[in-house]
Amino acid sequence: MTKKVLITGVAGGIGLETAKLFHAKGWEVIGTDIKEMEDALPINFIQGDISDKANNKIIFNSINGKLDALVNNAAIQLFKSLQELNIEDWDHVFRSNLYPAFFIARQAANILKKDKSAIVNVCSIHALATSMNMSSYAASKGALLALTRSLAIDLAPIGIRVNAVLPGAIDTPMLRQSIRRFCTSLQEEQQMIENYKSRTPLRRIGLPEEVARSIYFLSDHDQSSFITGSSLVVDGGAYSHLSTE
Repeated sequence: MTKKVLITGVAGGIGLETAKLFHAKGWEVIGTDIKEMEDALPINFIQGDISDKANNKIIFNSINGKLDALVNNAAIQLFKSLQELNIEDWDHVFRSNLYPAFFIARQAANILKKDKSAIVNVCSIHALATSMNMSSYAASKGALLALTRSLAIDLAPIGIRVNAVLPGAIDTPMLRQSIRRFCTSLQEEQQMIENYKSRTPLRRIGLPEEVARSIYFLSDHDQSSFITGSSLVVDGGAYSHLSTE
């Protein structure tokens, strides 16, 4: 029987490559994103805000009571100093990055295939080490990592595994957008990319498909059946490297 996965934030970057990989592996893919999906993939795409309960009802109605994996990938970044950040900003980031992952996981737990299913939360290296003006994003991803461990314990008795993937610098639209905050030209943008590479032990930034393979590994029961409550860092070794060196 064909396996089925639900992927949030599917319209670009890591989410898109993850959808492509699952489809290539023969899975039925249900994807959702607040943005339109430009790539023509043979998936069941539902456009809408995952923080909207009405939209989530539409998503779960399309699942038809069977699910083998859930990938919580949708996220936003906000770059503001502590002085600039207000409660509305903070709430917006958490309602995008954390709350939906909890509510969707709670709904999915009722239909995920027992003993052979998985939830993968796409966190971030910012859950462990972060940068200036990233407090709301880092806090939301840190909370998502803690939620991952908690859900792993809660759902283990019914055989649902829950793990996290923590990408570092990955060549996605989100990374490019963050870089452009400091750039006035394509040359400056490329210089910053080269700087990222030089600070990474593997001397390059990652590709979305490399993160997708990690997500698939943790989703597939045949490959990771005894892994739960774990976090897989996909950052080319950057987190292991002392920033003072």
